[in-house]
Amino acid sequence: MNQIFILGFVSFFVDISSEMIYPVIPVFLTTIIGANTAVLGLIEGIAESAASLLKVFSGYISDRIGKRKILALFGYGFSWPCKLFFVFANSWQYVFAGRFLDRIGKGIRTAPRDALIADYSDREKRGLAYGIHRAMDTFGALTGVLVVIFIITKTTNHNYGAAFYRNIFLISMIPALIGWLLLFAVKDRPATISKGQKFEMSFKKLPKKLKMFLIFTFIFALGNSSNQFLLLRIQRETGSLLTVMLAYMVFNLVYAVMSIPFGKISDIVGQKIVLIVGYLIYGIVYWLFALKGGAHFYIFCLGLYGLYSALTEGVEKSLVSQLAPENTRASMLGLHSTLAGIGLLPASIITGFLWQTFNPSVAFGFAGTLGIIAATGLLFIL
Repeated sequence: MNQIFILGFVSFFVDISSEMIYPVIPVFLTTIIGANTAVLGLIEGIAESAASLLKVFSGYISDRIGKRKILALFGYGFSWPCKLFFVFANSWQYVFAGRFLDRIGKGIRTAPRDALIADYSDREKRGLAYGIHRAMDTFGALTGVLVVIFIITKTTNHNYGAAFYRNIFLISMIPALIGWLLLFAVKDRPATISKGQKFEMSFKKLPKKLKMFLIFTFIFALGNSSNQFLLLRIQRETGSLLTVMLAYMVFNLVYAVMSIPFGKISDIVGQKIVLIVGYLIYGIVYWLFALKGGAHFYIFCLGLYGLYSALTEGVEKSLVSQLAPENTRASMLGLHSTLAGIGLLPASIITGFLWQTFNPSVAFGFAGTLGIIAATGLLFIL
């Protein structure tokens, strides 16, 4: 477990950096830069989908060469210099470049890192191991949000101009650099391919349950747009950046606190039950966002959304790592992340289009319906 905790601290610091800027990007983009929601959807969709394509290739390379750490180091190395694009941004193209490079790094590092967690954990405790990592990652996100809230409260006259955002972007580089340096302390562990064993990755030869779950993941992803639309909805309805940050803080707090318990529960009752509950909550949250409310309403909704994330993210990885053949573990974890992320492009574009053409309620209602359908569908595929 020592290696898992080191990986957890790496993610802790890098997520401080990421979550300092993630919740303020939609406000910065629409108020300072002057872009619309369609551009926001395009940026998030392309950046996340491009990164997702890399996850399967990175996982494949990791299994092929029998190494994890070098790819993780390279991927995490993008996490701090890419913030400079936000610091100097004067058009949406700079924001796009920063998000694109940041997500490219995530695409390279995710599968090898997740495979390392599986390599260093017992099969019967894998849900707990991923829960620990997700908790530490998310406590980093919570810390990042708290840093921004502190900066907001110390900003005189609520002057949230370009300089305010650029200072946040600049400060966010520091924890990202710390996290990357910590990764050097992680010990590599070769992939479990025996000498003389031919490496082969064929979708047709995968276990049936794994194939069905991967297909299901992609279908669900088609309705799972960027979380930044949720944050933008809060800002537009309440007119308060502080409310956005408080709601996002509650999301990360719930996510962090519940990741370990839900990971452990999934080891006991099985991942299927936990995932079904998670997808149902996702559908409910998006239907709630289709309604209008005040600050307390949206804070509650994002807290509920934190439950969805705790119920699904680590548990999905645990399920894939158990269903996948050992010699293609990183490849399958990468493929799962790729399928989950590649749907983000059409999902985000559709959400941005529905928001811009009709109204936010139509956009969120569409996603909420798909979430409930996904929960029902999972009953029949596993």
